[in-house]
Amino acid sequence: MTSLRDNFLLAMPQLSDPHFSGSLTYLCEQGSKGALGLIVNKPMELIFSELMEQMQLPGEFCKQAHQPIYRGGPVHTDRGFVLHTGKANWKASMPISDQLTLTTSVDILEALAVDEGPEDFLIALGCAAWEEGQLESELKDNTWLTCPAWQQALFELPADQRLDAAASSLGIQLDLVSGQVGHA
Repeated sequence: MTSLRDNFLLAMPQLSDPHFSGSLTYLCEQGSKGALGLIVNKPMELIFSELMEQMQLPGEFCKQAHQPIYRGGPVHTDRGFVLHTGKANWKASMPISDQLTLTTSVDILEALAVDEGPEDFLIALGCAAWEEGQLESELKDNTWLTCPAWQQALFELPADQRLDAAASSLGIQLDLVSGQVGHA
């Protein structure tokens, strides 16, 4: 199977798991050892300024102080993941595409707190992870739809519009899709 890295996973209506129901997940990695992604349409009741305060980072004048923090998934919920534009210039970074990088080290948060980090970023607590073959099995079971990701959906659209925008890019409306799978 071709890697779906840098693609969106759209939860199908029959997906009832409370972590993933109605979710849009950005896939950061998919390979022989499994897959890793971030749910990008479920903001928490936490904003960047509150996170900076909890981490004792100076951020009184941060332009992005009101940016929401996202519930990235049910795995490693005590860890922060920063999806951002730009290169992997941080201590723990993984390039995803030519434009996007995933960073998990605190140095990026320190830079963002003083407006010295990347211009476009999304912070998530936790991630979505699949063991080897698990995501591929879920795709065969029609649990997810996939489509290419694009930066405007991640950084410009309001969170509550992202899933519908991804579905529209496929020419569908998810609320009109049946949760039942047909068998001939």
